[in-house]
Parts: sequence; C-alpha cells; structure tokens
Amino acid sequence: MKRIVLVVLLFIGFNSAIAQDRFIDPVDIESIESKVNSFISFMTEEELDFLIDYSNHNSAMAEFWDNDSFNPYGYNPLKKPFKLTFADTVYTSPILINKVITSRYGWRNRRPHKGIDIDLVTGDTVRSLLDGKVRYVKYHSGHGKTVVVRHSNGLELVYAHLSEQLVKPNDLVRKGDIIGKGGVTGNARGSHLHLETIYKGNHINPEYIFDFGKNNNIRSSTIWVSDKWMTPYLHSSKRQSTIDIATSLEEANAVKANTLRTHIIRKGDSLYGIARKYGVTVAALCKANKIKSTKILKPGQRLIIGL
Repeated sequence: MKRIVLVVLLFIGFNSAIAQDRFIDPVDIESIESKVNSFISFMTEEELDFLIDYSNHNSAMAEFWDNDSFNPYGYNPLKKPFKLTFADTVYTSPILINKVITSRYGWRNRRPHKGIDIDLVTGDTVRSLLDGKVRYVKYHSGHGKTVVVRHSNGLELVYAHLSEQLVKPNDLVRKGDIIGKGGVTGNARGSHLHLETIYKGNHINPEYIFDFGKNNNIRSSTIWVSDKWMTPYLHSSKRQSTIDIATSLEEANAVKANTLRTHIIRKGDSLYGIARKYGVTVAALCKANKIKSTKILKPGQRLIIGL
C-alpha cells in the first residue's frame, strides 16, 4: 500500500498538467489510480524502487535541487564525521579502457585539486558510475562541459572536461549509461576525465569511496567520512594516499583523534625530506605550520604533519 501511494504521488509529480495547472479534486483520484496501475503493470519491482528512490519523496534528492548552479549548497560546512551508505557493492567504470589516474585528489601546484583525473582520448564515451538523476548540464568556467549526477544517498559525481554532453537535466540514468564523451574543454591540459565526489557541497577524496582498480569496487556499503578525506593539502596529487576505511562512528572518531601528527626537527632535516617521510607535500607542511618553504629549520622545533 505504501508503494502504491508513493507511485500515485510520483505519477502526479510527473503529470505537470495536473500538478501545476489546477487543484486536484478528490474525484480525480480514481482516474489517477487507474492510470498508475496501467503505468506500473509493465514495471518490475526494481524499476519501481528506482523511480521512488529518485522522486522528490527522497529528501536527499529534493534538497537544494537546482539545474542552474554547479554548487547550490554554497558554503555548507558539515559536522564530521558523517555516514554514507551504498546499496551496490560495485560501480561501472566511467571509461571502457583501463583506468589510468594521471592526477589524484590533493595538493597540486600550490592549489587544491579536488578530484581525480582519468586518462582518455577525446571522443571516448563516459558512463555513469552509479544509478542517479542528472542535476546539472552546463559549461563551467573551470570544468568546461560538465555533467553532475546526484545519487539516492545524496552523493553527487561530477564529470568534467567533456567534449559532448549526452544527457539533459532531470534525466534518470542507470549505472553504465553513457552521459557524455571525453574531451579537453575548460581549464584542462590534455584530454582526460576530471571526476569529483561531492556531498552537500563538500568535496571528498574519490579514492576513499571508490577503488579505481580493475574490479570497480565500492569500498564499503557503509563509509564514515572524516576531515582527513575532505582536506586536499593532507594528500599529494602525485601519489595515492593509504586508504583505511572507517565503517563505524567509533573508527571514524579514532581516525579523527589520531590524525594530528607532529615531527620534532633534527639536525640535517629539510622540509622536502620530512614531507617525503610522511607522504605529504611541502606545500601541506607549510600551510599546516603557516611557514614559507624557505624557512630555516632549527633542531628541537615541532612541525605539524597534518590535521
């Protein structure tokens, strides 16, 4: 019964002539139910669930739904850690060839790189990693031709630098559906797919959620996200960070408590050597300690390695 009610409401939402132009009279309900029954008789249980998941009755989908703004949330710092859940255990590779990551989430050229770059040839098809609903299809000043897909848990995936966009705003897509073609539009050097994972306006390291190896695994059905995985300067764009997934609040809080690391400077230490030892960048060390890369290090001083 609950499903029928939801599908009736869903049908009303799809029927703009009824929903927008006039008041729904109670006598119309019987007619609507008849249409809905006819509509759903050809659908599987999975297809019904899919429509319900991506209707406005899912608050994660309805919240700040905006086809014109790349980030409709604006500045929206979240209380961390927070939980993401996934119904699937695997995703579909965004490209048909082997996934070669040419630049990772992290600090790059003194700036944060908030996604990963996957090598491709201009014109290669780009596919949706997960089921979702297309929220944004526009030209973005930095990302070029861009498609943003929101998923039922509220996570958004950004596909940028496309040469073609092959979906429209509000389209429903299944994982593996073609959404565009790769390219080099916007602020890009060489053709590649720039992929970002964003939750309520906040970027997350994509490799914390997805394993970009050959098996296309989602790292866990439950993932707790802490500051560590939302802070670019704690990571290097040139190497993959060590991934330890927090699958409970307790594990996430332990990561949060243990994230602050320090190093006591010894004779002969250099910023480059310290950065290399801890797998961070010189820029990250400078930012965390509010120093310049030319600072003379004195034995006995303590440097913060990360948050």
